Amino acid sequence: MVDIFALALSHGLIALAVWRLLQRPDLDREGEATAPRRTPRGQGMRVPGANPDAESEGAGAARGENDA
Repeated sequence: MVDIFALALSHGLIALAVWRLLQRPDLDREGEATAPRRTPRGQGMRVPGANPDAESEGAGAARGENDA
């Protein structure tokens, strides 16, 4: 019973994904320029324990290594 449910669920999700892909409006247009991709507008990668103000001073400045 579980095997039938697992197969039905997985095939149902695949069928749903195919259905949604086929309903995309950009599949009906050929030769047009695609819409520009959105770029993430975040602060970039965050490193745990890093001081965000020390980026311009170098990596060792946050730990006091450049004070010598």
